[in-house]
Amino acid sequence: MNKKEVSEIRRQYVPERCTISRICGCYVDAEKNIKTTLKEAFLSLPEDDAFKYFTIFKKTLSGSIGRNLINLDFPLEEEKEGGCQEFLLKLRDSKLKDDELIEQFYNKIIENFDYGENYYIILIHSAYDVPGKASDGTEMYDASDTVFDYILCSICPVHLSKPGLGYNEEKNCIENRTQDWIVDQPVKGFLFPSFNDRFTDIHSMLYYTKNTAQLQESFIQQMFGCKRIPLDADTQKETFNSLIADTLGTECDYSVVKNIHETLNEKLEEFKDSPEPLELGKQEVRRLFEESGVSDQQMENFEQNYDLTAGEQTSFLASNIASTKAFNIETADVTVKVNPESAGLVETRIIDGRQCLVIAINEHVEVNGISIRIADE
Repeated sequence: MNKKEVSEIRRQYVPERCTISRICGCYVDAEKNIKTTLKEAFLSLPEDDAFKYFTIFKKTLSGSIGRNLINLDFPLEEEKEGGCQEFLLKLRDSKLKDDELIEQFYNKIIENFDYGENYYIILIHSAYDVPGKASDGTEMYDASDTVFDYILCSICPVHLSKPGLGYNEEKNCIENRTQDWIVDQPVKGFLFPSFNDRFTDIHSMLYYTKNTAQLQESFIQQMFGCKRIPLDADTQKETFNSLIADTLGTECDYSVVKNIHETLNEKLEEFKDSPEPLELGKQEVRRLFEESGVSDQQMENFEQNYDLTAGEQTSFLASNIASTKAFNIETADVTVKVNPESAGLVETRIIDGRQCLVIAINEHVEVNGISIRIADE
């Protein structure tokens, strides 16, 4: 799914567009015990409760594709009887009215979800009547020819509110406030099936993680049977940096690293309006290095370095490996933070036999918020 398709589903979580038919919930304590469950028609919920659930559902479909929202494909064996995809398909087709299936679903999450605190599992079923689109992109609600039938799951931490004082209106006094268990925003979740090209794709799903550095690969594998899981955002960046270092070797020059940074950001700028994220495989990374001034000699072992460092089939999302907000230069004693668009102001030089960073500056310089005068030659 791309960001436009995700956004289209998110827009349904308002009262006037709501197509959610049923909601189920399961509250689990830190010892993996089920404390209570919920199961009812969504439209029967009080209005205030429904609004709070809408917020949770929107959050489960938030963030960047490739960072918080991960597209996953099911292996063929998982689509056979007894497979993870086949189970999710039965759950969806039951419209959450099969108590036994729902109980199996809860138990599967409880068994595999690694979380040492209380949490609340929320599961909904919805049937979205997908409107057609005119040539100018406007939606035509009277020209729908497909229904996107899906389930959405959100896993939310539940924690005690902070202790403190509060005003008791009945007693008209300030007293110790009663602590409540509060459902927080989701840390994990998923949408099944995917909404690809605005059609139902039962062969894939969308996985949500709040923490981009903790995908919980074992949970994904056990819960959904997906074996090929993309590297998380932080690991992609670390791997890409290692690939640069391995390729450039001892001749890892500042200007080349700066050029790679700038070229990558230029490509991101070109794709900023595209619904699909910019993805770089082995050949795209090769071209990026060559365009950035990596020498032919350094590129001789690129193929081998790529396979050893990243893996032959690994690809990177540009948004995960680019530094669009920061360009940091660090030494043992000094850290210089530069506006990414101004990285060219920094040079490396040998001055009086010493390796130096030289920074071109304008007339205005501040030190700890104090404007200083630049010394004359």
